[in-house]
Amino acid sequence: MAAASHRVSLLIHPNSRRFFFFSPPFRNPKNPSFLLLRRTITCAQQTLEPPKSDPTPNRRPNVVDVLQERGLIESVTSEALRAAACTDRPLRVYCGFDPTAESLHLGNLLGIIVLSWFQRCGHRTVALIGGATARVGDPSGKSLERPELDSGTVERNSAGIENVIKRILGANSDAGIEKAAILNNYDWWREMKMLDFLREVGRFARVGTMIAKESVKKRLASEEGMSYTEFTYQLLQGYDFLYMFKNMGVNVQIGGSDQWGNITAGTDLIRKILQAEGAYGLTFPLLLKSDGTKFGKSEGGAIWLSPSALSPYKFYQYFFMIPDVDVVRFLKILTFLSMEEIEELEEGMRRPGYVPNSAQRKLAEEVTRFVHGEEGLLEALKATEALRPGAETKLDWETIEGIAEDVPSCSLDYDGVLNACLIDLSVLTGLIASKSAARRLMKQGGLYLNNKRVENEEKTIEESDIIDGKVLLLSAGKKNKMVIRIS
Repeated sequence: MAAASHRVSLLIHPNSRRFFFFSPPFRNPKNPSFLLLRRTITCAQQTLEPPKSDPTPNRRPNVVDVLQERGLIESVTSEALRAAACTDRPLRVYCGFDPTAESLHLGNLLGIIVLSWFQRCGHRTVALIGGATARVGDPSGKSLERPELDSGTVERNSAGIENVIKRILGANSDAGIEKAAILNNYDWWREMKMLDFLREVGRFARVGTMIAKESVKKRLASEEGMSYTEFTYQLLQGYDFLYMFKNMGVNVQIGGSDQWGNITAGTDLIRKILQAEGAYGLTFPLLLKSDGTKFGKSEGGAIWLSPSALSPYKFYQYFFMIPDVDVVRFLKILTFLSMEEIEELEEGMRRPGYVPNSAQRKLAEEVTRFVHGEEGLLEALKATEALRPGAETKLDWETIEGIAEDVPSCSLDYDGVLNACLIDLSVLTGLIASKSAARRLMKQGGLYLNNKRVENEEKTIEESDIIDGKVLLLSAGKKNKMVIRIS
């Protein structure tokens, strides 16, 4: 055949699996050799193409889609993160925590939850403790410069925060899921010299861009202004990202929406210094109530995540008291319940016969279990039941003593308590302002002794009322309580 003397070039593209061939005679579709070759190529394509109707079984969900559905994404530096999150190569994600106190608080919990979602979707996570950056102080969201911390305080705080992160992320890692790595940026900053920093990092930073950051603009416009130390913070955090990207393969940084400027400082440095792409930033919304006020503060101060700073009981109670208007949103943001379960709870709130606070109880149980583990949740539930006016649970000294730090308490002599009038005792301890108020509350059915309603104004304290001969529990309504220790 004449066509046999012609040379054919057959190219196979490795990614698209498509074939390209070049030879002038074969461009004629009537040429028999062309028809034969085309049939051969078609058969080869069908052999190499993967089956279209057989998706990979048990494929993990795209973490970006999950976070977006639950309201946990404020901004991303690039939409390419979504595609990067569903490849066979896991992302390596980090969130930073500056050790400004011995415990993390509720505002930090979102960062831990987002890290946990990345873990659950098959990615690797890093919790970075800012042992170096805490010595400078992040100006983001602050109207005044943070107080300076000495080395001993930073080290003590770092150890406390590391314990909190280990307890939460370690306990909530299922079998087969890699636990979070915990690093401290002081390990690489301690050897950094000022001249090296200016040469390696400073010359790539544009002052105009740094000043344009929202956190900087607000502080510069204030009466206090901003120190040079705080001004450089964004470069320190940016270099952390660059260092871990270069040396550890960390390619995603997450943080609250107030961290956007610091996060983009890192992606900019990676692009300029390393001439590399593939570094991403993701921010989540700050934890706010429906009225716009900050969520995570109570009358007693911050809601701490360490049981030594705030008991599991008080932690549980904080979530149990969330108003209905906020509870569904917080179930999406702060728990790992499926969206179907949350929708069912939401529908239940609208049904006749809904038991008030049922959704709040579920929220409190899920968040307390995540932060304090099963033991902490059981402790909180036991204390909650023990302190519920009207509860049938038998009280004992250990239970009361366990919650004594979470409610007002006082100490009185045994002789001063025995045979004392309950109304007098409620005023003496400061539980109720006056005897007339105590009598009025008693008539309304709101005065309790050891969770039992008292209706007799002449009631006095008997020996059998003193729990294990050591304590009494008075309640004025459902919320106000007083533990009396008997000495």
